Amino acid sequence: MTLTSGHFISHEYDRMIVRFSMHDGGREVPCAISTSAMDYLERGQQVRPEQREAQFTRLRDRIEAQAASKYRAAEFEGTPPGIVLRGIDFSA
Repeated sequence: MTLTSGHFISHEYDRMIVRFSMHDGGREVPCAISTSAMDYLERGQQVRPEQREAQFTRLRDRIEAQAASKYRAAEFEGTPPGIVLRGIDFSA
């Protein structure tokens, strides 16, 4: 099963995450990435809350590739089950 791009949902400042979706055929897969993971991907550069969507767009290919990897490994979290990405998911 291959995941395809979905859409940016929101930046949740209080939870320090960006929510987005991906698709497995007709099924929408909820996903999230911590803002600290996105900052890590940009080598520690922190951005303001209103810049998070643009940051997600810049990093989208890397974020979605890692989400697809966790999806294939069935590493789901939460209710409903989804993919959650943290900085450790991007460390070599």
